[in-house]
Formats: sequence, C-alpha cells, structure tokens
Amino acid sequence: MPGISADAVILGYDGKDIKALLLKAKEVDYWMLPGGFIEKEFDLNTAVHRIVKARTGLEQLYLQQFQFFGKADRNAHQKEHLKSLHQLSLKARTWISQRFITAGYFALVKIDDVLPKADLFSDRCEWIPVDQLPPLIIDHHEILQTALLYLRRQLNYLPIGLNLMPEKFTMPQLQNLYEGIMKQKLDRGNFQRKILKLDILIRHEKLKSGGAHKAPYLYQFDVEKYNEKVKDGIGFV
Repeated sequence: MPGISADAVILGYDGKDIKALLLKAKEVDYWMLPGGFIEKEFDLNTAVHRIVKARTGLEQLYLQQFQFFGKADRNAHQKEHLKSLHQLSLKARTWISQRFITAGYFALVKIDDVLPKADLFSDRCEWIPVDQLPPLIIDHHEILQTALLYLRRQLNYLPIGLNLMPEKFTMPQLQNLYEGIMKQKLDRGNFQRKILKLDILIRHEKLKSGGAHKAPYLYQFDVEKYNEKVKDGIGFV
C-alpha cells in the first residue's frame, strides 16, 4: 500500500536487562526495528505478523498496535540506510525512499523461547539492551522509546510479567524488571509486600545454595489469577 508501513518493537527480558530485537543493516553501521510495507491483499494486523516473520523468523507473537508515526521529515535521515539496499532495483529503492506513515506495534516475548534470525537485507538480528541502543534508522529510536513509555503507562493493564519472566523466578528478578520499565529504583521490602498482596504468585521451595547468603524463594505466576487481575487493572502502580 503506498504511504503505509509498519514497525514492530519486540521486547524481551533476560533477568537483568530489558532488550529490544533489532536488525543490523548490511554494509552500513545502522540498526533498525523489524518493519516493512503493507501488501494490498492483507489487512494491517495480518501484514504486520507476516513482516515480523519474514524479517526475524518469529511467529505467533501477540502484536499490539500502540501509535502511528507520520512526521513529514521522518525519512530525511535514511540515505545511509539506502546504500545497504544496492541489490534492489532503482524502482524498489525509489519506492522505499518515499514518505511513509508507519504503524507502531509491540510484542512482549520470553527471550529463551525464541530463536531470531536475520533476513536477506540484514547482517544480524540480535537482542540489544534498551539502555545501550546503537544508532537506529529513520525515527526508529523514537518509535522504540514511545513503545517503552506506552508500556510504562499501561503497566497495570498488560501481562508484562507473565509475558517476559521465565516460568520460575526470584523476587529480585521480578523487581529488576519493574524497575527497568518504571525507570526508578524501588524499595525491596515495599515491592515484595505489594506484589504478594496481589495474590498472583505461587511460591516454591528455596534455591539450593552452598554459600553463606540466604537462598531466595522461587516464584511463578498463577496464570488464572493474573489474567483476572489484569482485566480491571492489576493495581501495582
């Protein structure tokens, strides 16, 4: 479709950092979000899933639209990126250089559950910490930051922990995720009391430890209770 594209902010969490899945363009030092153009025969949501699969190999993601991006000069800084597409025809490169309004989507995934792979136009497809982003093409940095802001604002209404945490985790790992999203340090005792009060966690036996420090408990989400809470706002913030 002329003038319409889509870009996906795919976020994961490795127990330490919130990371975004990015593609490294061939032959130039620019990175990008997985994105592409909308084919006429597909509706927008279907097209986005096809784009993400083609560019990263990932499928069956829950992709949610969060905003459109349409600044008049959003393509002004992509000349270097176009150099990496020399294998395309002049017609194709002319098409890409046009002004496009893009639909921003995001997905939350467990990093260990997926195996990304680079597409024909990319050297690499990697998880990069959102606090250590490389230069991104066009307005992809703005799109990614807007997705993180949306995530922060919707913290009570999205299954963030359920989608990002491993099946079993420690309380410090969960607190680290919330601190990364909220961009602030949280008091350990207050955080634990608030989370436990929600009654959405199942506690397991403590981790075995040969050290002198007290081993932490392992937790997992009670999926039924978690999803029920999210419907009306989980009530953490």
